Amino acid sequence: MVRSFLAVVGREVRGMHEAAYMLAAFALGSQLLALVRDRLLAAHFGASSTLDVYYAAFRIPDFLFATVASLLSLYALLPVLSRLGQEHAGLVVSFLRQILFVFFVGMGLISAVAFVMAPWLVAWVAPGLANPDLILLVRILLLQPLLLGASNIVASWTQLRHRFFLYSVSPLLYNLGIIFGIVALYPHVGLAGLGWGVVLGASLHLLVQLPFFTSGKVTKTLPLGLLYKELVAVLGLSIPRTLALAAGQISLLAMVALASYFSVGSIAVFMFAYNLQAVPLTIIGVSYSVAAFPTLARLHARGERAEFVRYVETALRHIFFWSIPATVFCVVLRAQLVRVILGVGAFSWDATRLVAAALALFIISLAAQSITLLIARAYYAAGNTKKPLYFGCVDVVVSVCSALALVALFHWSSFMRAFIEAILRVTDVPGTIVLMLALGLSLGSIVKFVVGFVFFIHDFKIPRVRLGDLIFQSFAASVLGGGVAYLVLFYTGLAGSVNTALGLVLQGGVAGILGVTTTGLVLALLKNQELAEALAALRRRFKDTPPMALEPTDISS
Repeated sequence: MVRSFLAVVGREVRGMHEAAYMLAAFALGSQLLALVRDRLLAAHFGASSTLDVYYAAFRIPDFLFATVASLLSLYALLPVLSRLGQEHAGLVVSFLRQILFVFFVGMGLISAVAFVMAPWLVAWVAPGLANPDLILLVRILLLQPLLLGASNIVASWTQLRHRFFLYSVSPLLYNLGIIFGIVALYPHVGLAGLGWGVVLGASLHLLVQLPFFTSGKVTKTLPLGLLYKELVAVLGLSIPRTLALAAGQISLLAMVALASYFSVGSIAVFMFAYNLQAVPLTIIGVSYSVAAFPTLARLHARGERAEFVRYVETALRHIFFWSIPATVFCVVLRAQLVRVILGVGAFSWDATRLVAAALALFIISLAAQSITLLIARAYYAAGNTKKPLYFGCVDVVVSVCSALALVALFHWSSFMRAFIEAILRVTDVPGTIVLMLALGLSLGSIVKFVVGFVFFIHDFKIPRVRLGDLIFQSFAASVLGGGVAYLVLFYTGLAGSVNTALGLVLQGGVAGILGVTTTGLVLALLKNQELAEALAALRRRFKDTPPMALEPTDISS
């Protein structure tokens, strides 16, 4: 019987690895297209006032999406829809259509108010920017949360009916719309074309799923009393999570507001680096936390505490296993990564170095951010949506206060400024004060992780998690691999100037391959358990792995 039980648990753990790797593959495809989008923006505009305006304009619509549209997210809708389908068969589509109508009315009114108040809102979001195009762009982008929020509601039906491909392809179409705006619309209508490209992408995100949604049969209409009851149930599940999402957006609002006072291009530099660090965060942290969520919810509901703890520990081990080498290699290869991805056209070498330095500061919190996502999912699985909100509030306070303190210290202390610039090799680059915003955001993420992890261990009565050997092995192997990569960069740099795209790709590619190979060999020699489990999961064909998809809010939750 014990052997049978261990076999079941083993299958659950293997399933988590396979689901995480499948999600990572989907996420990688979406993130690669997002990098193409950022490359086009960098090539056309560089770190300029145009991109400062473009990125600042997103803050209000993104805040509305996180605070209003996410009230009716997949996480809140799917449990209610599953129960409604069992208790009142045939009412699910009717309920969703009624919810969609309520959403359009509510979100439409809020967007209309924001449209009228745009000049006042812009003065708060980017007080250092004086550009009339910013108000126009904000007003255009207010269509984005309306369309993406509606798409999320429609997606709950596609997910419920296991049409995962439709939802997985939506983010790709969203980025294609933005790319179309950059390439085709901007040359003809200017900055507004970038905004209409975003609206086009959001429309495609919705339209690709709409035909399947409208084909659903409505057998009868949900009574108003039952509609109200189920809507309250959805909001009860979603409000704490939505407030937690809002906390993350508040931090970004504060950082962009501060950056608007710095030199031209500071907002663009900050957002480019932020988007780049989101790639490994999505592939590692989001994938593992989302993959673990269904099983964690099931184990907690059954009261299987020992299995819950074991499952969490396994997820923690593998997040550390992937995050540590990703952090080391991103720091070592940061200039090559940024230059290859963004360094074309109008994107200067100084901008490259600034973004690379900001990326290094962001990436030091990769493991902390990834584990925080897992902790949040564990609390959601246990039905406790308040604790992640409290942790998010800690993040906001520490991030904003740290950024303000660091900016002041950087401005007044020549020693600190010289030290930071020397460490990150940007001594002769203007505008380095923006790096303090990246460091402040990372410090907030790290403190949030520490607080969240302490409470998590206490609340779930988890015994001491055995991570010492893993962290030592992964860190030692990563440092050795990073050292090999650095030596390759150093000696190829001595051999001659590497200033072409092909040369940088070859230099970074060779350094990365040799570094990763060294890391893998060291881990193999140390007989690392996580490496063996990862290779075993990759060798399987994912036949029994349920398809899953990521929500737009996943990375922020």
